[in-house]
Amino acid sequence: MRNTLFAATTLALLVGAPALAQAETTIIRREAPDVVVERPASERKTVETRESADGCATKTVTKENDVGDRKTVTKEVCD
Repeated sequence: MRNTLFAATTLALLVGAPALAQAETTIIRREAPDVVVERPASERKTVETRESADGCATKTVTKENDVGDRKTVTKEVCD
């Protein structure tokens, strides 16, 4: 009787343990939209870099589109 009870308990644990482990598993799936970056074909870009003797460097980027709108960004880095 004792061996039968032990065998039944062992069988219940072997069958029930994977079910418990699977019940605690959570799967989260996220579908992100594709990101597409389009640049106008007529956009012109000019990059100018200058370095000085005192250890400073200046980088100037100018962009101009087909309408004539212009944007200039200047960045200066000194050591």
